[in-house]
Amino acid sequence: MSSSRLHTPHLVLVITEDWYFWSHRRALARGALEDGFQVTLVSRFAALRERIEAESIRTVDLPFGRLGRNPFAEGVAVGRMVALYRRLRPSVVHHVAIKPVLYGSLAARIVGVPGVVNAIAGLGYAFTGSTPIARVIRGVATTGYRAALRGSNVVTIFQNDEDRSHFVRARMVPPEQTALIRGSGVDLVRFRPVARERDVPVLLYAGRMLWSKGIGEIVEAARLLRRANVPFRLELAGDPDEANPESIPEDTLRRWEEEGIVRWRGQKDDMAAVLSSADVVVLASRREGVPKILLEAAGAGLPIVATDVPGCREVVEHERNGLLVPLDNREALAEALGRLLTDVALRRRMGDASRRKAEAEFDERRVVTETLALYRRFIPPVGEHA
Repeated sequence: MSSSRLHTPHLVLVITEDWYFWSHRRALARGALEDGFQVTLVSRFAALRERIEAESIRTVDLPFGRLGRNPFAEGVAVGRMVALYRRLRPSVVHHVAIKPVLYGSLAARIVGVPGVVNAIAGLGYAFTGSTPIARVIRGVATTGYRAALRGSNVVTIFQNDEDRSHFVRARMVPPEQTALIRGSGVDLVRFRPVARERDVPVLLYAGRMLWSKGIGEIVEAARLLRRANVPFRLELAGDPDEANPESIPEDTLRRWEEEGIVRWRGQKDDMAAVLSSADVVVLASRREGVPKILLEAAGAGLPIVATDVPGCREVVEHERNGLLVPLDNREALAEALGRLLTDVALRRRMGDASRRKAEAEFDERRVVTETLALYRRFIPPVGEHA
């Protein structure tokens, strides 16, 4: 093997779904390649594998199921990660989402991977759900995080300070081993303001069709606006997530369509085009990391209505580039939406502020640079290689 090959650092990204890598982490992989890393993506692959490999990224298929309660099955999953890391010999592993973080961190410790970067992209169903299953998963996850997020070679990225504080207070992670990088950023060239000349404004929700995203509240707010004779069209872009207990059944979405309250567009790959046909973006989520759709909406110069919860507050400044409303308050949500849907000048002013905020704070190039700096902590200078 050549000397240059020996000195090429190897980044292994572990992400549960290929579509999530493509939408949220592709720019990071490209940045790592440009910075001299060899990059391998470990994921479950559906339709995007060839496109990912065309970017000079190696791929390894390793499906992840939901966090389970069967110790034998979970032990087998960790064993697979151990075997994989022994074969790949990464310099740095970057785990995204709960299972990769828990299993991958343990495997990396067993194998002796030099650097471990864990990304907590929001607390998710395990920490926000109130069902008995959610409580069980929360207990398992809390214990697992306390074991996984420690070690001198481990750093954990949080997308908002409230999530980081929660993990520190719960003693799941030492504060000195945390970093704050607010989301995955937005491509300010692809997502940019366009002229919008419509008689009937379009209200857009884009993301997975989950109850926890507040879609039920959005629909109820839309009904209130209809009764008030506010002209608008509500569009939902995204698919249900059958693996998630919060998934909205397809027949419910179809029923809303038949009622005439929504237009369900399904999953869309070109979000820049979707946003170019919208006038207001809405997200009534219970909690987020930093939602990608809000970053993209800001880049596209759109006003935003969102719930006043962690993650959404990172992007929306109340009365500046959008409106924040209380959680689970459809009346307040309808009032905020009505203000924007009926006031073109207000939409334009807040949309301009969104674009300025995206340029100042959320350029994906900045996110890539900050993340690569974390990787480089674990890569010794060339002269120090054995």
